[in-house]
Amino acid sequence: MALRTRLTDVAEQAGVSTATVSRVLNGKPGVAEETRRAVLAALDLLGYERPDKLRTKAAGLVGLVVPELTNPVFPAFAQHIETHLAEAGYTPLLGTQAPGGATEEQYIDAMVERHVDGIIFVSGLHADSRADTAWYDRLLAMDIPFVVMNGTNPRIPAPAFSIDERRSMDIAVRHLHSLGHTRIGLATGQERYIPTQGKMRGFRDSMRRQLEQADPPVVNTLFTLEGGRAAAGMLLDQGCTAIVCGSDLMALGAIQLVRSRGLQAPDDVSVVGFDDSPLIAFTDPPLTTMRQPVEPMCRSAVTTLVSMIEGGPAPRTEILFLPELIVRGSTGPAPGERA
Repeated sequence: MALRTRLTDVAEQAGVSTATVSRVLNGKPGVAEETRRAVLAALDLLGYERPDKLRTKAAGLVGLVVPELTNPVFPAFAQHIETHLAEAGYTPLLGTQAPGGATEEQYIDAMVERHVDGIIFVSGLHADSRADTAWYDRLLAMDIPFVVMNGTNPRIPAPAFSIDERRSMDIAVRHLHSLGHTRIGLATGQERYIPTQGKMRGFRDSMRRQLEQADPPVVNTLFTLEGGRAAAGMLLDQGCTAIVCGSDLMALGAIQLVRSRGLQAPDDVSVVGFDDSPLIAFTDPPLTTMRQPVEPMCRSAVTTLVSMIEGGPAPRTEILFLPELIVRGSTGPAPGERA
């Protein structure tokens, strides 16, 4: 592509003149920092390579690593993080872990090569209790600031922003118990994941306190529609009249399984989801769920990372956020409890 066209495209994207773009690309003085960042952001958004003299700085570029995007809660995280990064003058470099695609380690390697100022990890390898954390140690050794979200790993000395999984399960169990349910099961993801471990502990603690059940039914599958269907089948076979799910997708799968057996939610089986993903309020029935406070979590994570990038301390702390129970149409009185 011709340089003239390139300068014109970048200038239009950044909202500046082609002369200003030229000054930034050539490292000339006399350009405001905010304007310089806007030009660099335009380069990244349009897919142009930054000049070598600018790559060593690459100010304003932050890596963002999220899981696959089939679960609608993760695009919500990405959107809010991108918004808050933009407000702070930074451009995200997004890496999504689609099945069969690039691994988290490969994304980190590429981001380091692009000289990112920092990285935000959402439900990454840090949330897997069995994963190798060597790459995080390398980031620390290279003085590249990073924060993690959804899964606090004690082996990784970085600021962490997570849901209070144990409290969330207590809230869900209390809701179902108030409706007369005593046979309540938990359908959640693989036990190796730190958020899953928190949900399991919280669920068992709450069932022990409220219903004096020392070993309530728990099924570990996948955080997917298929995982929800499989788990719900096993929990119904154990006589459960209510199911708490580890994700909204699992809850929708559970409702599908309930219907496949000639039953109805919530008349025969109540189902609680987790996330309050976009459009969940419009499912049939509208899903009762634990709403993750995505926007406050993202704002806090970005604020902390930007402070670290600008020379602030890197607190080794975990910030827990309390989800909100959103009661809709998928939960109701236990069978036999209706007037």
